[in-house]
Amino acid sequence: AAGACSAADSDPLAALGRELFFDRSLSASGRLACASCHDPAYAYGPPPGGALAMGGSHLDRQGTRAVPSLRYLNAVPDFSVTMHFVDGDTGPGGGLTWDGRAATLRDQAVIPLLAPNEMANDDPLAIVTRLRHAPYAGRFRKVFGSDAFDQPGRAFADALVALEAFQRTPAEFFPFSSKYDAYLRGDAELTEREERGVAIFKDPQKGNCASCHTTVTRGGNPPSFTDFDFANVAAPRNPQIRANADPAYYDMGLCGPARTDLADRREFCGQFRTPTLRNVALRDAFMHNGVLHSLRDVLEFYAQRDTSPEKWYPRKADGTVERENDLPPALRGSMNVEVPFNRKPGDAPALTEEEIDDLLAFLETLTDGYQGS
Repeated sequence: AAGACSAADSDPLAALGRELFFDRSLSASGRLACASCHDPAYAYGPPPGGALAMGGSHLDRQGTRAVPSLRYLNAVPDFSVTMHFVDGDTGPGGGLTWDGRAATLRDQAVIPLLAPNEMANDDPLAIVTRLRHAPYAGRFRKVFGSDAFDQPGRAFADALVALEAFQRTPAEFFPFSSKYDAYLRGDAELTEREERGVAIFKDPQKGNCASCHTTVTRGGNPPSFTDFDFANVAAPRNPQIRANADPAYYDMGLCGPARTDLADRREFCGQFRTPTLRNVALRDAFMHNGVLHSLRDVLEFYAQRDTSPEKWYPRKADGTVERENDLPPALRGSMNVEVPFNRKPGDAPALTEEEIDDLLAFLETLTDGYQGS
């Protein structure tokens, strides 16, 4: 809750940002705060059933993407279409949100504050008006000056600065407090199953998960479990997303419609940013569109997308499986084909059920708040 103690409270700017983050009155409905979708109890990700969030002035408009966690964004580099990765490849990488279009935490915060299907404010002036009447308006003036609200443009920018300061609080947003972090420090031991899971995660011929969710440590920091790149894993279309009722609507990630500057880069269509796997076991909706609802489903999709495509995609009228069904037909054919996506129908999946169990055990060690055992 907004009043809970936090390391942010020792920093007046971050403490103010916390107030804004939990303030429902900053939405047009008066019922939606940043924390409504980014719940601290779930690593600042969505609460159960909340990945496809409802927003708008009457909370009757649905989002088009799964709500991401706001944890571990501190190390995300600037977006580039030619980022150099650990494995020597180059390609799009960095930036915030599923399509990397936000350059900073401040830029990212603007999106939900003004989006018609989220907090639905008409413009920055509407937000500043709400701030001026907030119970913490006096603290806002104390931090930014007695004339803080005299220039709405500046007041809006200051509010974003405060939100960013809160999201840079280590204990809240990058605590590195999982069992795996304790293991890396030598303060915990992994079980045999968890150790097998680590090995499968890293094995380039089995899970090959670490090729994107890298386990490399940088600058003395524990691994982020992402290389910040973009990939097209061909997640199935999610019929629970209302926008998908329109057969002409497609969320194509880097090439639109939310992001517009790369609309002509057809090779990027269907690519979404690789999220961190930290706290992934707390989620109940996965992939950019929330189409899968358990970690086991995700791992089975990765193992069986190409060996049993009929399990994941619908059949067309002629009986053939419509793979890549969440992209326009003209843009299909560029999905990731690296291990474990290197098989064909009838082949044995890259992972057995037991290996999936081992992977699940390892992924659960990435949940923050480990107290030892």
